[in-house]
Amino acid sequence: MPAPLTITEFDTYDLRFPTSQHLDGSDAMNPDPDYSAAYVVLRTNSRDLCGHGMTFTIGRGNELCVEAIISLASLLVDQPLEALMRRPVELYRRITADSQLRWVGPEKGVIHLAAAAVLNAVWDLWARSRGTPLWRLVCEMTPEEFCDCVDFRYLADALTPAQALEILRGQAAGKEARIERLLESGYPSYTTSAGWLGYGDDALRDKCRDLKARGWSHFKIKVGRDLADDLRRCRVLRDEMGGEARMMIDANQVWDVPQAIEWIRALARFEPWFVEEPTHPDDILGHRAIARAIAPLRVATGEMCHNRIMFKQFMEAGAMQVCQLDSCRLGGVNEVMAVLLLAARFGVPVCPHAGGVGLCEYVQHLSMIDYVCVSGSVEGRVAEYSDHLHEHVHDPVVMKDGCYMPPEAPGYGVRFTGAALDGYSHPR
Repeated sequence: MPAPLTITEFDTYDLRFPTSQHLDGSDAMNPDPDYSAAYVVLRTNSRDLCGHGMTFTIGRGNELCVEAIISLASLLVDQPLEALMRRPVELYRRITADSQLRWVGPEKGVIHLAAAAVLNAVWDLWARSRGTPLWRLVCEMTPEEFCDCVDFRYLADALTPAQALEILRGQAAGKEARIERLLESGYPSYTTSAGWLGYGDDALRDKCRDLKARGWSHFKIKVGRDLADDLRRCRVLRDEMGGEARMMIDANQVWDVPQAIEWIRALARFEPWFVEEPTHPDDILGHRAIARAIAPLRVATGEMCHNRIMFKQFMEAGAMQVCQLDSCRLGGVNEVMAVLLLAARFGVPVCPHAGGVGLCEYVQHLSMIDYVCVSGSVEGRVAEYSDHLHEHVHDPVVMKDGCYMPPEAPGYGVRFTGAALDGYSHPR
């Protein structure tokens, strides 16, 4: 009998891509980001099988995530994969609730970003060991198996396991039809690639025309640095997109609450579909005040929301009308599954954040899981897409008419190329 597939060691990498050189990714809060990945490779006793995981940063501080990954990944050495994934919620608790690391968390900050990388790597390894893409692996789970991945601690006042099972069982009958629809048409996306704050008007026009010609009808533009500048740039984008397309605006947390209300009202003439991160990402009551003041415009937030408990409170308070969960801010696939269920419970559409390196490759899986297993709908739902840095992974996203086409390669999708490791590893 062959030995069970076992994690034997791991490698870590501090990868930094110089996006600040062309102001790709620039916004009002982050004018010069260098998109970066704290990357881990879990190696096994099978030479052909490794698990690949990452968390996302924008430059300095990436090395802190790498060090935290080392602390967490060491807990997995000599562990058989099947034992780890026999009940996935126990793996989640093992990584996020290590007794000696809880004081530097729990479930927030650098330690939780590292937990995302490690858990993403285990899920990637599990999908690769089964020879299937992650989204299919999860979509083939029974409702009971799906729930066994979720940590319901601290959620029971808003979502019980019984309620989660009711949601999942209610969608089970139509799963195959929804999978067929994905295979035919893909999952809709919106793009941020035209609207970075550092781009001039000519670049904004050119990129908008290119993306529109390639099939996009949902465009996001960064705002918040200067109101007169925002009014002009929004006019350029709206003129290029046309009146039928949907515009989103993103302030990246720069406004105080009264300032946000005033600024958004000034931009409302451009009919934004939602307003993203209008104030500090932890200010639940501030987001609620803004949402009430600007209704029927919707508030979108969540990319900096660091755990499922924060999402629970945002949704309960009516402070979030669009859920923008992040694949690397939350604690890996397990915690994403919890937030998908919370969103379904509160009737909040999920439109994942994916502006950075590797994030598009991740969130395509998550949106497809949401559609097939949890929400059963793409109405009012689009996953973010950015044009940048896909050449650095082995299995880049495939887009068709502005939609993510379902990944076919086994795994979770973020395995960096040798050229990326050689060319963009930051010296330690």
